[in-house]
Amino acid sequence: MTSRRRLRKSFFHGVEPVSGNQLQLLQSGAGFFPALIAAIDAAQAEVHLETYIFNADSSAEAVRDALVRAARRGVQVRVMIDGVGSRDLPAGWLDALKAAGVSVLTYRPIVSGWLSNPHNLRRLHRKLAVIDARIAFLGGMNLMDDFEPVRFDAPRLDFSVEVEGPLLAPIHRSVRHLWRLVALTQLHPEADTPALVEPSWPTDGHVRAAFVVRDNFAHRRDIERVYLAALALARDEIVIASAYFLPGRRFRKLLRKAAARGVRVHLLTQGHTDHPFFQSAARALYRDLLAAGVAIYEYQASELHAKVAVVDGRWATVGSSNIDPFSLLLAREANLVVDDAAFARDLQQRLQQAIGQSVPLDPADWRRRPWPQRMMSWLAYGAVRLMVGLSGAGRLT
Repeated sequence: MTSRRRLRKSFFHGVEPVSGNQLQLLQSGAGFFPALIAAIDAAQAEVHLETYIFNADSSAEAVRDALVRAARRGVQVRVMIDGVGSRDLPAGWLDALKAAGVSVLTYRPIVSGWLSNPHNLRRLHRKLAVIDARIAFLGGMNLMDDFEPVRFDAPRLDFSVEVEGPLLAPIHRSVRHLWRLVALTQLHPEADTPALVEPSWPTDGHVRAAFVVRDNFAHRRDIERVYLAALALARDEIVIASAYFLPGRRFRKLLRKAAARGVRVHLLTQGHTDHPFFQSAARALYRDLLAAGVAIYEYQASELHAKVAVVDGRWATVGSSNIDPFSLLLAREANLVVDDAAFARDLQQRLQQAIGQSVPLDPADWRRRPWPQRMMSWLAYGAVRLMVGLSGAGRLT
Protein backbone atom coordinates (compact mmCIF):
# COMPACT_ATOMS: atom_id res chain seq x y z
CA MET A 1 0.00 0.00 0.00
CA THR A 2 1.44 3.39 -0.99
CA SER A 3 1.94 6.13 1.59
CA ARG A 4 -0.84 8.18 -0.05
CA ARG A 5 -3.28 5.27 0.19
CA ARG A 6 -2.29 4.64 3.81
CA LEU A 7 -2.90 8.31 4.57
CA ARG A 8 -6.34 8.22 2.97
CA LYS A 9 -7.23 5.01 4.81
CA SER A 10 -6.15 6.48 8.15
CA PHE A 11 -8.56 9.39 7.61
CA PHE A 12 -11.35 6.87 8.35
CA HIS A 13 -9.75 5.59 11.58
CA GLY A 14 -10.97 2.00 11.50
CA VAL A 15 -14.28 2.67 9.74
CA GLU A 16 -14.23 0.76 6.47
CA PRO A 17 -15.18 2.88 3.41
CA VAL A 18 -16.66 1.34 0.28
CA SER A 19 -16.34 2.47 -3.32
CA GLY A 20 -18.89 2.69 -6.12
CA ASN A 21 -21.40 5.09 -4.56
CA GLN A 22 -23.34 7.90 -6.18
CA LEU A 23 -23.90 10.90 -3.90
CA GLN A 24 -25.88 14.09 -4.36
CA LEU A 25 -25.44 16.94 -1.89
CA LEU A 26 -28.77 18.58 -1.01
CA GLN A 27 -28.91 22.01 0.62
CA SER A 28 -31.76 23.14 2.83
CA GLY A 29 -35.40 22.28 2.27
CA ALA A 30 -35.47 23.33 -1.39
CA GLY A 31 -33.06 20.51 -2.22
CA PHE A 32 -34.12 17.95 0.37
CA PHE A 33 -37.91 17.80 0.49
CA PRO A 34 -38.69 17.42 -3.26
CA ALA A 35 -36.07 14.64 -3.58
CA LEU A 36 -37.35 12.80 -0.50
CA ILE A 37 -41.00 13.06 -1.53
CA ALA A 38 -40.23 11.89 -5.10
CA ALA A 39 -38.43 8.84 -3.73
CA ILE A 40 -41.31 8.00 -1.36
CA ASP A 41 -43.82 8.40 -4.20
CA ALA A 42 -41.75 5.96 -6.29
CA ALA A 43 -41.50 3.38 -3.47
CA GLN A 44 -42.73 -0.10 -4.34
CA ALA A 45 -41.96 -2.19 -1.25
CA GLU A 46 -40.80 -0.37 1.89
CA VAL A 47 -40.00 3.01 3.40
CA HIS A 48 -38.00 3.50 6.59
CA LEU A 49 -37.84 7.01 8.01
CA GLU A 50 -36.17 8.26 11.20
CA THR A 51 -36.25 11.86 12.40
CA TYR A 52 -35.63 13.84 15.54
CA ILE A 53 -38.20 16.55 14.77
CA PHE A 54 -41.42 15.88 12.89
CA ASN A 55 -42.92 19.36 12.91
CA ALA A 56 -46.48 20.39 12.05
CA ASP A 57 -45.83 22.70 9.10
CA SER A 58 -46.30 22.75 5.32
CA SER A 59 -43.00 21.04 4.43
CA ALA A 60 -43.49 18.24 6.94
CA GLU A 61 -47.13 17.93 5.89
CA ALA A 62 -46.03 17.22 2.32
CA VAL A 63 -43.82 14.40 3.59
CA ARG A 64 -46.62 13.08 5.79
CA ASP A 65 -48.97 12.99 2.80
CA ALA A 66 -46.37 11.13 0.71
CA LEU A 67 -46.01 8.53 3.48
CA VAL A 68 -49.79 8.13 3.59
CA ARG A 69 -49.96 7.68 -0.19
CA ALA A 70 -47.24 5.03 -0.05
CA ALA A 71 -48.95 3.07 2.73
CA ARG A 72 -52.32 3.17 0.96
CA ARG A 73 -50.86 1.59 -2.16
CA GLY A 74 -49.45 -1.29 -0.11
CA VAL A 75 -45.93 -0.14 0.68
CA GLN A 76 -44.65 -1.08 4.14
CA VAL A 77 -43.99 2.31 5.78
CA ARG A 78 -42.17 2.60 9.09
CA VAL A 79 -41.58 5.92 10.83
CA MET A 80 -39.55 6.43 14.00
CA ILE A 81 -39.70 9.78 15.79
CA ASP A 82 -37.98 10.99 18.93
CA GLY A 83 -40.03 11.40 22.07
CA VAL A 84 -38.54 14.82 22.87
CA GLY A 85 -37.87 16.30 19.43
CA SER A 86 -41.33 15.37 18.11
CA ARG A 87 -43.28 15.81 21.34
CA ASP A 88 -45.43 18.56 19.79
CA LEU A 89 -46.52 16.52 16.77
CA PRO A 90 -50.33 16.74 16.80
CA ALA A 91 -52.25 13.59 17.64
CA GLY A 92 -54.28 14.12 14.48
CA TRP A 93 -51.14 13.77 12.34
CA LEU A 94 -50.22 10.51 14.06
CA ASP A 95 -53.79 9.24 13.66
CA ALA A 96 -53.72 10.04 9.94
CA LEU A 97 -50.47 8.11 9.49
CA LYS A 98 -51.66 5.10 11.44
CA ALA A 99 -55.08 5.07 9.76
CA ALA A 100 -53.35 4.79 6.39
CA GLY A 101 -51.30 1.81 7.61
CA VAL A 102 -48.07 3.57 8.57
CA SER A 103 -46.29 1.96 11.54
CA VAL A 104 -45.03 4.63 13.95
CA LEU A 105 -42.64 4.13 16.85
CA THR A 106 -41.55 6.78 19.37
CA TYR A 107 -37.97 6.50 20.57
CA ARG A 108 -37.83 6.89 24.35
CA PRO A 109 -41.29 8.45 24.86
CA ILE A 110 -41.32 11.26 27.38
CA VAL A 111 -42.80 10.67 30.80
CA SER A 112 -43.63 12.96 33.67
CA GLY A 113 -40.53 14.70 34.99
CA TRP A 114 -38.38 13.88 31.95
CA LEU A 115 -36.51 17.20 32.17
CA SER A 116 -35.23 16.33 35.66
CA ASN A 117 -33.80 12.97 34.56
CA PRO A 118 -30.34 13.35 32.91
CA HIS A 119 -30.68 9.93 31.29
CA ASN A 120 -33.42 11.40 29.09
CA LEU A 121 -30.68 13.31 27.24
CA ARG A 122 -30.09 10.11 25.23
CA ARG A 123 -32.13 10.88 22.12
CA LEU A 124 -32.69 9.67 18.57
CA HIS A 125 -31.00 12.49 16.67
CA ARG A 126 -30.51 10.63 13.37
CA LYS A 127 -32.18 11.91 10.21
CA LEU A 128 -32.42 8.95 7.86
CA ALA A 129 -34.74 7.70 5.15
CA VAL A 130 -34.28 4.47 3.18
CA ILE A 131 -36.62 3.67 0.30
CA ASP A 132 -36.81 0.16 -1.20
CA ALA A 133 -33.25 -0.44 0.09
CA ARG A 134 -32.23 1.36 -3.12
CA ILE A 135 -31.93 5.03 -2.19
CA ALA A 136 -31.22 6.75 1.12
CA PHE A 137 -31.22 10.27 2.51
CA LEU A 138 -28.90 11.12 5.38
CA GLY A 139 -27.87 14.39 7.01
CA GLY A 140 -28.98 17.12 9.37
CA MET A 141 -32.42 17.87 7.95
CA ASN A 142 -35.39 17.37 10.26
CA LEU A 143 -38.92 17.18 8.90
CA MET A 144 -39.32 20.89 9.48
CA ASP A 145 -39.78 23.89 7.22
CA ASP A 146 -36.71 26.08 6.66
CA PHE A 147 -38.54 29.12 8.01
CA GLU A 148 -39.94 27.55 11.20
CA PRO A 149 -40.11 28.56 13.98
CA VAL A 150 -38.29 31.86 13.23
CA ARG A 151 -38.62 33.42 9.78
CA PHE A 152 -35.42 34.82 8.27
CA ASP A 153 -35.03 36.24 4.77
CA ALA A 154 -32.95 33.18 3.82
CA PRO A 155 -33.71 29.49 4.50
CA ARG A 156 -32.08 27.60 7.35
CA LEU A 157 -28.60 26.44 6.32
CA ASP A 158 -28.49 22.67 6.48
CA PHE A 159 -27.40 19.73 4.34
CA SER A 160 -28.41 16.20 3.48
CA VAL A 161 -27.04 13.63 1.02
CA GLU A 162 -28.93 11.43 -1.40
CA VAL A 163 -27.13 8.07 -1.50
CA GLU A 164 -27.18 5.25 -4.01
CA GLY A 165 -24.67 2.42 -4.11
CA PRO A 166 -23.08 -0.20 -1.83
CA LEU A 167 -23.55 2.03 1.24
CA LEU A 168 -27.23 1.08 1.08
CA ALA A 169 -26.34 -2.26 2.68
CA PRO A 170 -25.08 -0.90 6.04
CA ILE A 171 -27.62 1.96 6.05
CA HIS A 172 -30.54 -0.39 5.46
CA ARG A 173 -29.19 -2.83 8.04
CA SER A 174 -28.87 -0.01 10.58
CA VAL A 175 -32.43 1.31 10.25
CA ARG A 176 -33.86 -2.20 10.44
CA HIS A 177 -31.74 -3.02 13.49
CA LEU A 178 -32.87 0.10 15.36
CA TRP A 179 -36.51 -0.51 14.42
CA ARG A 180 -36.30 -4.08 15.75
CA LEU A 181 -34.55 -2.96 18.94
CA VAL A 182 -37.13 -0.28 19.77
CA ALA A 183 -40.07 -2.43 18.65
CA LEU A 184 -39.00 -5.28 20.94
CA THR A 185 -38.74 -2.97 23.95
CA GLN A 186 -42.25 -1.64 23.21
CA LEU A 187 -43.76 -5.06 22.38
CA HIS A 188 -44.63 -3.86 18.90
CA PRO A 189 -46.08 -6.63 16.65
CA GLU A 190 -43.71 -5.81 13.78
CA ALA A 191 -40.51 -6.37 15.74
CA ASP A 192 -39.35 -9.44 13.81
CA THR A 193 -40.86 -9.07 10.34
CA PRO A 194 -38.32 -9.84 7.59
CA ALA A 195 -37.07 -7.26 5.11
CA LEU A 196 -39.22 -7.07 2.00
CA VAL A 197 -36.31 -6.21 -0.27
CA GLU A 198 -32.55 -6.61 -0.23
CA PRO A 199 -30.23 -3.65 -0.89
CA SER A 200 -29.46 -2.99 -4.54
CA TRP A 201 -27.51 -0.29 -6.33
CA PRO A 202 -28.03 -0.08 -10.09
CA THR A 203 -25.70 2.91 -10.46
CA ASP A 204 -22.40 3.72 -12.07
CA GLY A 205 -21.19 5.54 -8.96
CA HIS A 206 -17.52 6.03 -8.18
CA VAL A 207 -17.48 7.79 -4.79
CA ARG A 208 -15.68 6.20 -1.84
CA ALA A 209 -17.52 6.74 1.44
CA ALA A 210 -18.39 5.24 4.82
CA PHE A 211 -21.55 5.18 6.93
CA VAL A 212 -20.63 6.03 10.52
CA VAL A 213 -23.00 5.86 13.49
CA ARG A 214 -22.87 6.70 17.18
CA ASP A 215 -24.84 4.54 19.57
CA ASN A 216 -24.60 3.46 23.19
CA PHE A 217 -23.22 0.00 22.44
CA ALA A 218 -20.54 -0.96 19.91
CA HIS A 219 -20.10 2.47 18.26
CA ARG A 220 -19.92 4.90 21.16
CA ARG A 221 -16.97 6.94 19.82
CA ASP A 222 -16.85 6.25 16.09
CA ILE A 223 -17.92 9.70 14.85
CA GLU A 224 -15.65 11.51 17.31
CA ARG A 225 -12.67 9.32 16.33
CA VAL A 226 -13.15 9.87 12.61
CA TYR A 227 -13.19 13.63 13.19
CA LEU A 228 -10.05 13.49 15.35
CA ALA A 229 -8.18 11.44 12.75
CA ALA A 230 -9.03 13.94 10.00
CA LEU A 231 -7.89 16.90 12.12
CA ALA A 232 -4.63 15.19 13.05
CA LEU A 233 -3.79 14.45 9.42
CA ALA A 234 -4.89 17.76 7.90
CA ARG A 235 -2.17 19.46 5.81
CA ASP A 236 -3.80 22.42 4.07
CA GLU A 237 -7.27 23.45 5.22
CA ILE A 238 -10.03 22.56 7.65
CA VAL A 239 -13.54 23.99 7.25
CA ILE A 240 -16.11 23.03 9.89
CA ALA A 241 -19.73 24.13 10.20
CA SER A 242 -21.39 23.04 13.42
CA ALA A 243 -24.65 24.39 14.78
CA TYR A 244 -23.62 23.48 18.33
CA PHE A 245 -19.88 23.51 18.99
CA LEU A 246 -18.66 22.27 22.36
CA PRO A 247 -15.78 19.90 21.61
CA GLY A 248 -13.53 18.18 24.12
CA ARG A 249 -9.97 19.11 24.97
CA ARG A 250 -8.34 16.82 22.40
CA PHE A 251 -10.50 18.16 19.57
CA ARG A 252 -9.60 21.74 20.50
CA LYS A 253 -5.92 20.83 20.86
CA LEU A 254 -5.88 19.30 17.37
CA LEU A 255 -7.44 22.46 15.91
CA ARG A 256 -4.78 24.60 17.59
CA LYS A 257 -1.98 22.27 16.47
CA ALA A 258 -3.29 22.31 12.90
CA ALA A 259 -3.28 26.11 12.87
CA ALA A 260 0.24 26.14 14.35
CA ARG A 261 1.61 23.98 11.52
CA GLY A 262 0.13 26.29 8.91
CA VAL A 263 -3.23 24.65 8.19
CA ARG A 264 -5.97 27.19 7.44
CA VAL A 265 -8.68 26.44 10.01
CA HIS A 266 -12.16 27.94 9.54
CA LEU A 267 -15.00 27.38 11.99
CA LEU A 268 -18.55 28.44 11.09
CA THR A 269 -20.96 28.68 14.04
CA GLN A 270 -24.39 30.08 14.79
CA GLY A 271 -24.92 33.81 14.83
CA HIS A 272 -28.67 33.45 15.41
CA THR A 273 -29.40 30.66 17.85
CA ASP A 274 -32.45 28.83 19.14
CA HIS A 275 -30.50 27.91 22.29
CA PRO A 276 -28.76 31.02 23.74
CA PHE A 277 -27.55 29.01 26.74
CA PHE A 278 -25.54 26.63 24.54
CA GLN A 279 -24.24 29.48 22.40
CA SER A 280 -22.97 31.18 25.55
CA ALA A 281 -21.26 27.93 26.59
CA ALA A 282 -19.62 27.56 23.17
CA ARG A 283 -18.28 31.11 23.31
CA ALA A 284 -16.27 30.17 26.39
CA LEU A 285 -13.96 28.26 24.02
CA TYR A 286 -13.49 30.93 21.33
CA ARG A 287 -10.77 33.04 22.97
CA ASP A 288 -8.11 30.30 23.01
CA LEU A 289 -9.00 29.09 19.52
CA LEU A 290 -8.82 32.61 18.06
CA ALA A 291 -5.49 33.23 19.80
CA ALA A 292 -4.15 30.03 18.20
CA GLY A 293 -5.02 31.24 14.71
CA VAL A 294 -8.37 29.51 14.19
CA ALA A 295 -10.72 31.75 12.19
CA ILE A 296 -14.25 31.76 13.64
CA TYR A 297 -17.32 33.13 11.84
CA GLU A 298 -20.85 33.54 13.17
CA TYR A 299 -23.43 32.97 10.44
CA GLN A 300 -25.92 35.81 10.03
CA ALA A 301 -28.10 35.15 6.96
CA SER A 302 -30.42 32.72 8.78
CA GLU A 303 -30.25 29.91 11.30
CA LEU A 304 -27.24 27.61 10.92
CA HIS A 305 -28.21 23.98 11.51
CA ALA A 306 -25.48 22.25 9.48
CA LYS A 307 -23.17 19.55 10.86
CA VAL A 308 -20.54 19.25 8.12
CA ALA A 309 -16.80 19.54 7.51
CA VAL A 310 -14.22 19.48 4.72
CA VAL A 311 -10.52 18.68 5.20
CA ASP A 312 -7.81 19.20 2.57
CA GLY A 313 -10.36 19.48 -0.23
CA ARG A 314 -10.88 15.71 -0.24
CA TRP A 315 -12.29 14.40 3.06
CA ALA A 316 -15.82 15.50 3.92
CA THR A 317 -18.55 14.61 6.37
CA VAL A 318 -22.28 15.37 6.37
CA GLY A 319 -24.58 14.11 9.07
CA SER A 320 -26.71 14.63 12.14
CA SER A 321 -23.89 14.88 14.68
CA ASN A 322 -22.95 18.23 16.14
CA ILE A 323 -19.52 18.65 17.71
CA ASP A 324 -20.83 18.71 21.25
CA PRO A 325 -21.18 16.19 24.09
CA PHE A 326 -24.88 15.60 23.46
CA SER A 327 -24.20 14.33 19.94
CA LEU A 328 -20.80 12.73 20.52
CA LEU A 329 -21.58 11.03 23.85
CA LEU A 330 -25.35 10.67 24.26
CA ALA A 331 -27.50 10.67 21.12
CA ARG A 332 -27.94 8.17 18.32
CA GLU A 333 -26.33 9.84 15.31
CA ALA A 334 -25.49 8.99 11.71
CA ASN A 335 -22.88 10.64 9.48
CA LEU A 336 -21.56 10.04 6.00
CA VAL A 337 -17.77 10.33 5.62
CA VAL A 338 -16.63 10.87 2.04
CA ASP A 339 -13.28 10.57 0.27
CA ASP A 340 -13.96 12.37 -3.00
CA ALA A 341 -12.55 15.64 -4.34
CA ALA A 342 -15.64 16.61 -6.37
CA PHE A 343 -18.05 16.09 -3.45
CA ALA A 344 -15.73 17.90 -1.03
CA ARG A 345 -15.30 20.80 -3.47
CA ASP A 346 -19.08 21.17 -3.83
CA LEU A 347 -19.57 21.28 -0.06
CA GLN A 348 -16.61 23.60 0.48
CA GLN A 349 -17.89 26.10 -2.09
CA ARG A 350 -21.25 26.24 -0.31
CA LEU A 351 -19.53 26.75 3.03
CA GLN A 352 -17.36 29.52 1.60
CA GLN A 353 -20.51 31.26 0.41
CA ALA A 354 -21.95 30.95 3.93
CA ILE A 355 -18.74 32.33 5.43
CA GLY A 356 -19.20 35.35 3.18
CA GLN A 357 -22.57 35.89 4.91
CA SER A 358 -21.02 35.69 8.37
CA VAL A 359 -19.33 37.97 10.86
CA PRO A 360 -15.65 37.12 11.49
CA LEU A 361 -14.68 37.26 15.15
CA ASP A 362 -11.73 39.52 15.95
CA PRO A 363 -9.17 37.94 18.33
CA ALA A 364 -8.34 41.35 19.85
CA ASP A 365 -12.00 42.10 20.54
CA TRP A 366 -12.42 38.65 22.09
CA ARG A 367 -9.46 39.24 24.41
CA ARG A 368 -11.17 42.42 25.62
CA ARG A 369 -14.53 40.75 26.16
CA PRO A 370 -16.07 42.07 29.42
CA TRP A 371 -15.51 39.79 32.39
CA PRO A 372 -19.25 39.36 33.19
CA GLN A 373 -19.76 37.89 29.69
CA ARG A 374 -16.74 35.63 30.09
CA MET A 375 -17.97 34.46 33.48
CA MET A 376 -21.47 33.71 32.18
CA SER A 377 -20.00 31.71 29.29
CA TRP A 378 -17.84 29.61 31.60
CA LEU A 379 -20.76 29.04 33.96
CA ALA A 380 -22.87 27.84 31.02
CA TYR A 381 -20.01 25.64 29.82
CA GLY A 382 -19.65 24.14 33.29
CA ALA A 383 -23.39 23.50 33.49
CA VAL A 384 -23.31 21.61 30.19
CA ARG A 385 -20.43 19.45 31.42
CA LEU A 386 -22.33 18.78 34.64
CA MET A 387 -25.46 17.68 32.75
CA VAL A 388 -23.45 15.30 30.62
CA GLY A 389 -21.63 13.94 33.66
CA LEU A 390 -24.91 13.27 35.48
CA SER A 391 -26.14 11.35 32.45
CA GLY A 392 -23.35 8.82 32.93
CA ALA A 393 -21.96 9.39 29.43
CA GLY A 394 -18.37 10.07 30.46
CA ARG A 395 -16.51 12.90 28.77
CA LEU A 396 -15.15 13.92 25.41
CA THR A 397 -11.51 13.18 24.73
